[in-house]
Amino acid sequence: MTTIPTAATAGNASSAVNIPAIPAQAASTRLGAIDSLRGLVIVFMLLDHVRETFFLHRQVPDPMVVADTPPDLFFSRLLAHLCAPVFVFLTGLSAFLYGSRHGNAGRAASSAFLFKRGLFLVLLEVTVVNFAWTFQFPPAKVFLQVIWVIGLSMIALAALLWLPRRALIALGVVLVAGHNLLDGLHFPAGHAMYVPWAVLHDRGWIEVSESLRLRTSYPLLPWIGVIALGYAAGPWFGPGVNAAQRQPRLLGWGLGLVAGFIVLRALNFYGDKPWVSGETGLQTLMGFVNITKYPPSLLFVALTLGIGLLVLRAFDRHPGAAWLRPLAVFGAAPMFFYVLHLYLLKFLYLGAEAVWGHNHGEYFGFGGMGGVWLCTLVLAVALYPVVKAFAAFKARRRDLAWLKYL
Repeated sequence: MTTIPTAATAGNASSAVNIPAIPAQAASTRLGAIDSLRGLVIVFMLLDHVRETFFLHRQVPDPMVVADTPPDLFFSRLLAHLCAPVFVFLTGLSAFLYGSRHGNAGRAASSAFLFKRGLFLVLLEVTVVNFAWTFQFPPAKVFLQVIWVIGLSMIALAALLWLPRRALIALGVVLVAGHNLLDGLHFPAGHAMYVPWAVLHDRGWIEVSESLRLRTSYPLLPWIGVIALGYAAGPWFGPGVNAAQRQPRLLGWGLGLVAGFIVLRALNFYGDKPWVSGETGLQTLMGFVNITKYPPSLLFVALTLGIGLLVLRAFDRHPGAAWLRPLAVFGAAPMFFYVLHLYLLKFLYLGAEAVWGHNHGEYFGFGGMGGVWLCTLVLAVALYPVVKAFAAFKARRRDLAWLKYL
């Protein structure tokens, strides 16, 4: 999970018009909030990947089965739901900010960068990232996950950003809000539409050969809508838009999305799989927020992006706060962190397996979610200085063009 240019590289914001200069401090505080939000969801991602590494014996489906899922596992997984929507939304927003540095050529610069970066991410997913999960070469299975879908979304946005802003917003809303109308549409293997539909909307296996299968873990269609909306939100962070103007928009849209989630979920007729009351009040609450990620339902996007915008506003209200700096460090080098933590977790698991063996059937794992949380905290502290050093190097060496891809 990552995004394109971070606060250190994104620059100011506009589209294809000349932009007045703004004070460097104002730009720094504005973009620091974006990096801090990105860093927060990176920590949530780390938690989820520690769970998938050391708690795999209690794997959960999508959506979760409330009656069979302990609350600590349920809410840990729910917390991780924030990651992908926030990452993809900020990818679109960062694309806008990247283009703003190029004046009249802004859209062309953004489009070219998005296309190249998108191809790079797709290649990275099927090689470096997939190997980190499977440790198989040549691979028998390739899991097309979040880096892949961000890459494809960026390629799509490279074309869509030429639309007028209102048209882009309309398209984003239609894709996010309307794709659940297609939930009942499926195609059997061998049908001409099976492969494209598996990529766009229906999770499935694509048989490449007798020895290789692809799993479309992240269907693409609604994520194009999320990245388009992120790009359309770029002007909120543009020069000439101060915090006093931006924060009411973040608050209004954040509260509006959360309120929309509550109302539509209570009506229980569209936007996700129906929910039912549980045996206890806690189980009823769990059922109410038990949302579908693959593909992300309308209610999934509404709740997660609503919370994300509210957190972004909160961070934007405290520019330069000491408690946000560690998060901003993680958010300034997301791709580096992503690849690094995957390989670290894999090596840690193999080491634990070699020392202690399997203690939960076919797996080595912690006895409870307390171990998952503790491991996440230890790893976050251990990785912090490494990521900080890389982020500083990236900010210092802007003459190295390849660094903007990491």
